[in-house]
Amino acid sequence: MSAPSKRMTHADLRPKLKDGMSIMFGGFLAVGTPLGIVQEILDAGIKDLTIIGNDTATPDIGIGRLIAARRVKKVIASHIGTNAETGRQMIAGEIEVELVPQGTLAERIRCGGSGLGGVLTPTGVGTIVEEGKTKLSFDGVEYLVERGLRADLAILKAHIADEKGNLVYRRAARNFNPLMALAADFVAVEADSIVAAGEIEPDLVMTPGVLVDALILSGEC
Repeated sequence: MSAPSKRMTHADLRPKLKDGMSIMFGGFLAVGTPLGIVQEILDAGIKDLTIIGNDTATPDIGIGRLIAARRVKKVIASHIGTNAETGRQMIAGEIEVELVPQGTLAERIRCGGSGLGGVLTPTGVGTIVEEGKTKLSFDGVEYLVERGLRADLAILKAHIADEKGNLVYRRAARNFNPLMALAADFVAVEADSIVAAGEIEPDLVMTPGVLVDALILSGEC
């Protein structure tokens, strides 16, 4: 008996989109972000989202469009400096922003995907980052306990995928995508091209298909 197809269109993803859900998104300034899936989230009209990623891009591209459309209630990110609208909404008390050092963010996502409760890191000790967090000391060094992160949905961008969902990313677009594929209840991938199973050399696979739930071809409605 063959496995069910992972192929979807952007519109097929809509039943998975709900108000109040948490969404992890790959990307640095939208490089590695699935722009077609972001558009589908906008079209679905869902709101009160918690978004988790490196940054909020700019108001007119990538995940920043959700900020500009006021669909987001909380951001967990490493920085927001490239999106003035995120900063404006934060200062006005319209959105909650949790800033996390980039390496710590990556480790929190990795921990969430690995079934671990958290990670110990010295980053942030003695700064505002440590407020409200547990501290432990080993061999005279203090560490913060940073909890693992998971999401309801991860939206990722691949360069090439095969029909089984095995993924190859293009250069820096790889960024957070492989980690996030481990750390969400449902993983939706937008790919520039989709090839037959077996066409990707196994040693080149960066995310195995077993982690992917939905596979969407870029530009396919």
